[in-house]
Amino acid sequence: MTELTGGPSLPQERRVVTAIPGPKSLELQARRTAVVAAGVGSTLPVFTTRAGGGVIEDVDGNSLIDFGSGIAVTSVGNSAEAVVRRATAQLADFTHTCFMVTPYEGYVAVCEQLAELTPGDHAKKSALFNSGAEAVENAVKIARVHTKRQAVVVFDHGYHGRTNLTMALTAKNMPYKQGFGPFAPEVYRVPVAYGYRWPTGPENCGPEAAAQAIDQITKQIGADNVAAIIIEPVLGEGGFIEPAKGFLPRIAQFAKDNGIVFVADEIQSGFCRTGQWFACEDEGIVPDLITTAKGIAGGLPLAAVTGRAEIMDSAHPGGLGGTYGGNPVACAAALGAIETMRELDLNAKAKRIEEVMKGRLAAMQEKFPVIGDIRGRGAMIAIELVKDPATKEAHPAAAAALAKACHAEGLLVLTCGTYGNVLRFLPPLVIGEDLLNEGLDIIEAAFAGL
Repeated sequence: MTELTGGPSLPQERRVVTAIPGPKSLELQARRTAVVAAGVGSTLPVFTTRAGGGVIEDVDGNSLIDFGSGIAVTSVGNSAEAVVRRATAQLADFTHTCFMVTPYEGYVAVCEQLAELTPGDHAKKSALFNSGAEAVENAVKIARVHTKRQAVVVFDHGYHGRTNLTMALTAKNMPYKQGFGPFAPEVYRVPVAYGYRWPTGPENCGPEAAAQAIDQITKQIGADNVAAIIIEPVLGEGGFIEPAKGFLPRIAQFAKDNGIVFVADEIQSGFCRTGQWFACEDEGIVPDLITTAKGIAGGLPLAAVTGRAEIMDSAHPGGLGGTYGGNPVACAAALGAIETMRELDLNAKAKRIEEVMKGRLAAMQEKFPVIGDIRGRGAMIAIELVKDPATKEAHPAAAAALAKACHAEGLLVLTCGTYGNVLRFLPPLVIGEDLLNEGLDIIEAAFAGL
């Protein structure tokens, strides 16, 4: 099936024929070091030649199982047929006019799809951008002009981008903020419902964390000064933290009661990644604004802010935009990605990935006490590693060692977490179950070798 593999010529198999990285990748790495800024890192310096389905093929002929999806971007695969077909056709017609100069149908069509797919049956409008950070930054602009307020509330362990404003919104210092200040003002951080580490236990976490957050907002900022509350319904870089049940509805209701724009940052968790079109649907949350990027366009750069029409229309004409925002080729790719998600029912595939992964990981947890917590939804699953399950002391060295061992065996995995002790798994939603289980076999063997 070409939809799953990115073409019949790319075998869906793990193949390790050299050390990883191999000699050709090492040669390219030397060239890279000479001309690419050192601040641009790479998880694994193997240089890709082809990718699709659940594998990445490198210049040395190795074929790696992909548990990263380019950080939740290639959910439909790296070269899904509908994405390639639509983007290729658009490339042949024109690559750019700038929507703000002479518009085109693709931009409108993507906004129509977003209005249909995002939660809520209210009238919605969208604006398209290039990256997730741009989407978040523009959501803040829209919320501020709509409310005539300035303060923005974000949460512990949150990640929202690398621009100056979104660095201020992001919780983690290294590597995202260190040395890059001063940051944008009027940003305030409050507790999030991190059940695994909540002092009184996960069963109390949701209501207690919500009460603490609301108390801090009320006392330290004043609800009448808050333009927006921004949260990831599943916190990504912070460690795939699912806020404890009840937390998000309470925060959303507080926002509604106080005229605050509630923004769901679904950049990593959106577009079938958690087994629903958007993660906020799990507790019936209907955000005022929702930011999307990553999985929206099958690997091409596209992002969006979608929300209530009256809020989106608050910005004056010319106040939103950007030269490349809603590029026609990226819009065509997005329509192809959404087509693929629908046709292959990738929400169902994400739920099946969760079933397989959580079952296997739970069995590993019984054997390996270093696994303190298993969490996440759909194909957005993580394990938090600890030195002692009783104390829950973070074990970042174990996460690094496991990732290294997996990479050597031809499995691409990523780490994350405020404490650097989380292994996160973001396989393409089109990955074959045989590859999924083979990847889990490698992870289990890596634990055994710790």
